[in-house]
Amino acid sequence: MADEIDTRVAPPPIFGSIFGEREEAGDALISDAEAVAGPEDENGGEDVTLGPAKFPEITKKFEEIPHKIFADPNYYKTALSNEGNSATRVHGLLQKYLNAKDPKDRSVFRQQFITAFWDFLGNLAKKTGGNIPPPKRFLLRFAILHPTFLETGMRDFFAKIVVENQLAQPVYYLDEWLKAIGTGTVQPSTTDEVKVPRTAGSVRIQQLLDKSQGKLDGNRGLVKAKDDERDNLEKELQGRIDIILEHYSADGLPDIRALYSDSQKKAIVEIQDILKGLLRVDREQASFLRDYSQAAEDVETLQRKLEEEGGTAEVDTGAVGAEFDTIRQMVKMTIGRQGNHFPVLSSEYFHSGFNDIGFRENVISVLAHIESIDPECFVRVYKNHNNRIVPYVLLIPSYGDTGFCWEPFNRHNRATSRGRIAVPMYPKNLFVAILIAVADLRWQVAKEKANFYWMEEGLTGNYYQWFQKMKLKGNIKDYFVQDYIIWITKESDGVQKLDKEVRGIFWRFMPFAQPVKEKLKTRNFIYQELYQRDLNRAMSDGY
Repeated sequence: MADEIDTRVAPPPIFGSIFGEREEAGDALISDAEAVAGPEDENGGEDVTLGPAKFPEITKKFEEIPHKIFADPNYYKTALSNEGNSATRVHGLLQKYLNAKDPKDRSVFRQQFITAFWDFLGNLAKKTGGNIPPPKRFLLRFAILHPTFLETGMRDFFAKIVVENQLAQPVYYLDEWLKAIGTGTVQPSTTDEVKVPRTAGSVRIQQLLDKSQGKLDGNRGLVKAKDDERDNLEKELQGRIDIILEHYSADGLPDIRALYSDSQKKAIVEIQDILKGLLRVDREQASFLRDYSQAAEDVETLQRKLEEEGGTAEVDTGAVGAEFDTIRQMVKMTIGRQGNHFPVLSSEYFHSGFNDIGFRENVISVLAHIESIDPECFVRVYKNHNNRIVPYVLLIPSYGDTGFCWEPFNRHNRATSRGRIAVPMYPKNLFVAILIAVADLRWQVAKEKANFYWMEEGLTGNYYQWFQKMKLKGNIKDYFVQDYIIWITKESDGVQKLDKEVRGIFWRFMPFAQPVKEKLKTRNFIYQELYQRDLNRAMSDGY
């Protein structure tokens, strides 16, 4: 059966060898291998970076020398050890499931194992703030409970995946995410049920700190934008001066310079406008610098108060537990009702190609490719300036095919906080799974931006009006997501698959990168007409 584990690939573990009873000959799963401790991942979170940055180029996807943790004969024993009755129950049900012959019995034991495994994993999650052994960490990260559940080639592949976050991007494996939540590096996901076990004062201070940090980040972005604007104006000024200072001899008078040419007279007039612009930018910069200094003082004061309250003194296991409950729901959402909910990685279920495995470097490469087509997918406007804010990306070890956005931004800092998207690690098509998540993020951000007018204005408003006009039924966001996939995968290559009106809406509110536009305008009249509309709007200051 497709939903069964092949016991020839994964021989059932022996209870006695796991929990300290007499080990019989042949119980060891990989008897000739040595246990090698791997590097602990100390990755935390990052501050939001505003500006025209881009994803780093991936020059290293794999380690040259793979670790040997999956060759450790005690991997399974270490993964389950010191976890109490929950581990005992997992082990017992796993043996019953693997040894059952009757399909009905296997189905019952499978479901019981799934429930018991999630309870076990919830207890393990609360320990991620400390230094847990590599088998426990990789169990959380990759859902690898028993290395021999994977074929040899697949084990070798996972052993080469880069362990540490060397790219400084907000892309987290599950163990890293839970650690970041527990230590306060990342705020817990927003849910009505979550009650963070801190004092009321500490919670209030943390909320104020989030808002102040958002103002600080936003004002820093504005200061940087004004500095760039001044730099551009100064370059323009220098260019005009160079034009004015270039002289030729007057006719018949080689020692006398000629009069100013028409282009030089024009440059003199333009210099006056540039100088006025420099003074304007300087006044605005002074205001932004004052706001930035005040925001920095507020952040410093609130951080000091939070430390006095003890809000970040130790790992918050309550927050980790609540976050894990949220993540369990996320796993279900990535898989869907009809998908495979078995929570352990096994060759029996694993059908992704190497390029479709959602490890960090693969996901960043896909995000960079999407952004190269849709350069504004991670852009939010703050005080009329575009800020690139890459969302937190949580890599969920599931067999799902659907990524999604569960928070477009922090509710206490709508301006500059990161959104949050979840990506399944073992989909059939990683690119599509991430596209769905980015589309979901785009829809939610646009809808929140439009607020009460989301059915009338902007991206969501125009799309909603088209949706109503076409008398379509169902979830409007689902239609948008599917159209976005076509927009990125087909229309960006000049393959016309979208409704004409939808194409116009997307071209206006989710424009392609300029090189893509330049390519498309030469393909046919449809894209040439859309390109001309851009020029007309630019001339009339319609943007």
